[in-house]
Amino acid sequence: MGPLQGIRIVEFAGLGPGPFCAMLLSDLGAEVIRIDRQQALAGRVDHDPRSQVMNRGRRSIAVDLKNPDACVAVLRLINQSDALIEGYRPGVMERLGLGPETCMAGNPRLIYGRMTGWGQDGPLAMAPGHDINYIALTGTLNAIGRRDGPPTPPLNLVGDFGGGAYLAMGLLAAILEARTSGKGQIVDTAMVDAAASMMAYFFGFSASGYWSDERGSNYLDSGSPFYDTYETSDGKWIAIGSVEAKFWEQTWQLLGLDLADMPPQHDRGNWQDTKAKVAAAVKQKSRDEWTRIFDGQEACVAPVLSIPESASHPHIAARQTVVNFEGIEQPAPAPRFSRTSAELDLPPPARGEHSEAILRDWGFDAAEISALKESGAVMQA
Repeated sequence: MGPLQGIRIVEFAGLGPGPFCAMLLSDLGAEVIRIDRQQALAGRVDHDPRSQVMNRGRRSIAVDLKNPDACVAVLRLINQSDALIEGYRPGVMERLGLGPETCMAGNPRLIYGRMTGWGQDGPLAMAPGHDINYIALTGTLNAIGRRDGPPTPPLNLVGDFGGGAYLAMGLLAAILEARTSGKGQIVDTAMVDAAASMMAYFFGFSASGYWSDERGSNYLDSGSPFYDTYETSDGKWIAIGSVEAKFWEQTWQLLGLDLADMPPQHDRGNWQDTKAKVAAAVKQKSRDEWTRIFDGQEACVAPVLSIPESASHPHIAARQTVVNFEGIEQPAPAPRFSRTSAELDLPPPARGEHSEAILRDWGFDAAEISALKESGAVMQA
């Protein structure tokens, strides 16, 4: 039973940040009902639902939102909810008759979570985009990459999943406030805003003149020899993050290098030569050999593991950071709570797998459920 037990959330199915936000909340015990379309969007294929890890922890009801009966039914669900998650472009929910004004008229305490790339207003509010576009405008993408190379997309971790985490934080903050005020509100979460917020540390560096816009020339962007990845003799990699002087000195020694030849750590003029020395040393042994050498040492060095490899690492295994749930390896809920521990309870649902059960559990009688199915408003898988 996670700490969010008793909180009810309606999620309108989408991609990326919305489902990630819903997963975080359901992982921690919130009851999240997923409003799915009855069919996949044109050009998209329904994959095995059990492999869609981000959809875990909630039940699915499949509706036709162009059917007025479906919208009436969804409003009844929203009226019983603490919060709503939607990720459409601005104005879509209003055209469906499910905009904030309509929903909050029936549920004044509702927290209406809106997840978009550009936000609900501004010159780009209606423009299409994806993670890479949103982080491009914030300085984030320009800062990531190697010297003399192009900006490197950090997967879609920053815009999509950073944005989803900010939405989760915003929803919880607003739910807490509503318990005092009795009033709901809209939480406008834009991936561009979230990405900029996560860059606060580097905005500070830039303001102090301590950050160069030349990629691969700074402390944390692969410019320094003590914060980078290095290829091993077997074509794999280790990650060195020996920022503090004592850790860097220990790393240097364990690599078999002479302390007498170690340049001043923060002398940028020597960084490229130092990186070459470290790279040559690392290339002498395999990744696993270096892992054994650095095991238990005060050096901040780790093997770079693939997704399949990660689950078997002793630390990951000991903490059960990756678990096997319903036959699928996946990350365990995070963070961890000493008293109200979070547990995985439901695998990712098939589209409309729980339609009838949701309606029944949320107060619809048998005649109403039958009528919704007959009209095509609701589909049971």
